[in-house]
This record gives sequence, structure tokens and C-alpha cells, in this order.
Amino acid sequence: MNVAIACGGTGGHLFPGLAVAEVLRDRGHDVLLFISEKQIDALAVRDRTDFKIERIPAVGLPRLFSPEIVAFTSKFLKGLFACRRVFRSFSPDAVLGMGGFTSTAPILAARWSKIPTMIHESNAIPGKANRINARFSDQVLLGFAECASYFPEKPVVVTGTPIRKSVKTQIKKSEARRLLKLNPDLQTVAVIGGSQGAHGINETIVAALPHFAMKPVQFVHLTGREDHQYIYDRYKKEGVPAFIAAFHHRMEEIYSAADVIVARSGAASLSEMSYFGCVTILIPYPFAAEDHQTLNAKIFQQASAAEVIASESANGDSVANLIEQLLANPERRELLSKNMRRLASKDAATEICKLVETAGNGSK
Repeated sequence: MNVAIACGGTGGHLFPGLAVAEVLRDRGHDVLLFISEKQIDALAVRDRTDFKIERIPAVGLPRLFSPEIVAFTSKFLKGLFACRRVFRSFSPDAVLGMGGFTSTAPILAARWSKIPTMIHESNAIPGKANRINARFSDQVLLGFAECASYFPEKPVVVTGTPIRKSVKTQIKKSEARRLLKLNPDLQTVAVIGGSQGAHGINETIVAALPHFAMKPVQFVHLTGREDHQYIYDRYKKEGVPAFIAAFHHRMEEIYSAADVIVARSGAASLSEMSYFGCVTILIPYPFAAEDHQTLNAKIFQQASAAEVIASESANGDSVANLIEQLLANPERRELLSKNMRRLASKDAATEICKLVETAGNGSK
């Protein structure tokens, strides 16, 4: 069976899409990935020779009377006709969209060609793209049950958010720290800003660093490309030991190494961290579409699975104090970890693959 997955634009769309693609491939299917022209997409798939890759323009829907509407329409139509051309040669039996406007053209082109379509919405509140995509989809798959009310006219299945197979590798804490060239015996704090929204967390942690100078604590800090040198210099100035990188492709090392993680609350990251039972301080990205990260975080907070600090309350002192409280309280960390694991998806990627197979086989 041939399956097309539209999953580009951000890590939150891309990595769950790759997770589904891996399982489809292992089940004997041919997979084509539609990704955007953004650099993060290129980095994520640069070694993925096992999949066909098609790049289409990344577009975001502007306001109706915005001067950007002309450029949007041009790019969108270019992407739509590119998808139609690809479908004539690849002939997909089903098309899966993982959200974002990179998935809208493939979903619409599939509908135009009478190919079965479905979308996956990872977050607790759907974005604009998936609200539109749902109109052209036969089925809606969800990461959170709380999202079902936004799609009252569509068949809905709560699958959870899929995780790449490589990320599921459990590593001993001491060994993970060695792989990151850190002291295997020191308590470790990881800072993960995500593919969007890293700068705000970076500034907060910079303000918190003086609290950790001369203390037996080390950091893992994923900075994003823009802030890498700046963050490196600040750790050096404060004398706080750290592994610092713009990005890191082996996230299982970081999840395994950390005693406490400071992170945004995008659905893909939450899915991975819950799988590992990470002790997490969530600072929702305040500019996320529909403020979906705040609701994502609340679901985990209400389950006593994570600590949450609103972006407007997150400063060096508040974050440092909470980190120190958690590092000093193993019982609290154990409870958070236990509850975090309870929210983990069982095997979302396989469940989604089975639904795709059912849809694709029904089209033959």
C-alpha cells in the first residue's frame, strides 16, 4: 500500500509523522512524506533515505483582508498542484495530515482525487489548519480526548500522539550522562525550548543560572540556533557545567539523563516526556496558536504529572526555586514521574497505522 503523510512545518507535526511513517514502513508499505521548505524539516529527514520526500511551500493563513493574502494564495496553489502531480505518479491509497498548513494542500488534493483522508491533531485545542482540514477528511485522530468536541460532525478516534521508535530507547541515567559528556554522578537539569519558542525559556534560565553557580548541579540546554553562542557564553561566565547544543537528534539521551526538565508544552514533547516519566516543569509557549500549550499543560497539571509556571510568572527566581525544590525532594519527583507515565500513549503510531490501513484497503 502507498501512503502519503503531510507532516512538515514544526517539530510538533514532523516527528509524530515520522513515527507513523516508521511503523508503516516496517509493516511493508511505501511512504511518501510531504514536508515544508523550512530548515528544521530538512535537518530531520536528511538521513531518511527509507522514505520518499516531497517539499511544498510552508504557508500560514493570513487575515482575510491582509496584503499577505495574495502571496498565501500563490504559494498554496503552487503546493496544491504539486501534490496533484505527485499523486499521479505515487498513487497513494490513503493520505494522513499531521496538522499545520503544510498538510492542507495534500489533504485537499487527496479529496479532489477521491483518496481516503484523515488528520491527526496532537494538541488539546485544534489549530486553524486542522479545523479546515477536517472538512475534507474522512476521519479525525486525536492526541487528547479533550479535543473531540471541536469535531462534532466527524468520526473521531483518540489515539494519543505517536513517538519515533528511536526515542523509545531507555538508557541508564549514568550512561546517558556519559554520552552527553557530563558527570554521571551529578544531578542534571535539562532545558528544552522546542522547535519554536526557545528564546523565552533561554532568557529565563540565563536569569536563573546564578542560583546554581558553585552547586553540584549540571545542565543540558537545547538553545535553538539563534541563541546558541549567547547561552554558551552565559554558562561559561557563571561557571555552571553544561552540555549545550542548538538541537540534539537523540532526545532519548536527554530524557534519560535528566532529573528535572524545563520545557514548553507542545504535544509531541509531552508525549515523549510522558513515555519516559520525566519530572517536568512546563512553561507554556504564550504565542502558540489558540494558546493550545496552556491547555495541554493544564491536563498534565490536573493529573499531578507536571509542575506548570505561566509564561508571565516565569522568571529566574521562580524557575530556579522550583528546580531546587524538586531536586531536593525525591518523593515529589517519584510521584510526578509515576503520574507522567500514566498519561503516556500505549502505542499511538501502531494504532494510527492500523486505521490508515483500514482506510487504504477500503479504497481498493
